Formats: sequence, C-alpha cells, structure tokens
Amino acid sequence: MLKRFSLTLLLITSLATHNSRAASLYEVDTAHSTIGFSVPILGGLSQVKGKFSDFTATINYDAADVTKSSVTATIKTASIDTGIERRDAHLRTADFFDAEKYPEITFQSKRVERKGKQLIATGAFTMHGVTKEISLPITVIGQFKNPANNQIVFGFATTLTINRRDYGITYSNRANPTFLGDEVKIELNLITKPSAS
Repeated sequence: MLKRFSLTLLLITSLATHNSRAASLYEVDTAHSTIGFSVPILGGLSQVKGKFSDFTATINYDAADVTKSSVTATIKTASIDTGIERRDAHLRTADFFDAEKYPEITFQSKRVERKGKQLIATGAFTMHGVTKEISLPITVIGQFKNPANNQIVFGFATTLTINRRDYGITYSNRANPTFLGDEVKIELNLITKPSAS
C-alpha cells in the first residue's frame, strides 16, 4: 500500500510539474519591438504616425492552452515620438495625453482565447484616466529557438482602432475643427525574451 501511495504521489507531482511548465513567462524585448500609432488628418488625406519609446510588457504564454495565457503592458505617455519635437511637446500637454497627470497607459488582460488563427486578449485598457474593456486581436507571427542557449522567443503583432474621444482626448484645431481625426490606429509588433523572473 505504501508503494502504491508513493507511485500515486510521484504521478501527481509529475503532472503538477508538467502543468507548471506549460505556460512560459516572457518579457517584451523593447529594443526590437514597436508600439506605434497613426491618426488621419484632413479627412484622411494624410496620416500622422508616431510611437512610444518607453514601455514594458509581459506575456504569460501557453501555446497548448491559450486560456492560461495573460498579457500586461505599461506605456509611458511622455515617451511619445512623432518625429517633430514641437508637436510631441503639445501631445504631452493637457490638450492631449496630459502626461504629467496621466503618466501611463496600461493594459491588463482578463482572459485570452483562440479565435481562428488569432488570439483574443480581452482586458482593462486605461488611458487618460479612463478605463474601458477592449479586445486585442493578436497574431502569433512565429517563434525562434536560439541555438546558442535553446531559449525560445516569439513574435506577436496586433492592430486595433480606438476613438480618442472615448478616453477624454477631445482636442480639435480651432481654425479647422475637422483637421484631426478621432480614430487612432494602434499597431504593435512585439518580440519576446525569456523573463528573468
């Protein structure tokens, strides 16, 4: 009986170890990832594009069971970069992001599910002091195994459109109220690295 108990305990321990290793924690390699956006101007005659250069993100990814996965991200609003410093300085003011009052944009997933070839991460998105539930459609671009250390990294991409006015960013050009569009296209291209934790 003692032998049977020992075998049962060994099996339970083995299963627990297997399950704990199923999901892997990855940090985003910010040096090789981009959080970008584009906003239409003059009714779409052109697009103003930019990015945020200071951000962190962590992905707990379980390829076998994506419902065990999770995503968290934090973006520093003061790091906005459209290539024109004068415009960036304006975007940091209370007319837009109000970076001093609202220094971060955050996302915390509540659930992850598979839909066709995509993953859908649904969770709380907070910007400019407003929190709304959004769903990020995530495409797994692929994976790479480093032959030097056998570590695996993944590439993820997502595109999402939000309305800036939904988050209290309602600025318009007085001379031409229709100059700046409301729909903001967000584009994320992320590559991971194994988490140090």
